[in-house]
Amino acid sequence: MAKNKLPKSISKFIRREKARIRREVLDIKGQENKIQELYKKLSSQHDTKRNIQPSHK
Repeated sequence: MAKNKLPKSISKFIRREKARIRREVLDIKGQENKIQELYKKLSSQHDTKRNIQPSHK
């Protein structure tokens, strides 16, 4: 996944969710899949909310 700068609140949420997933899911492949789903879900939500207007030159 490409690294893009996320707001601090979202980064904090991701960190806590990853810890929760690692505690609950014992299978390493299962952990990786759930964490990838988490990133996909949050990155798509964050990308759609940002609406950068083009500059008028």
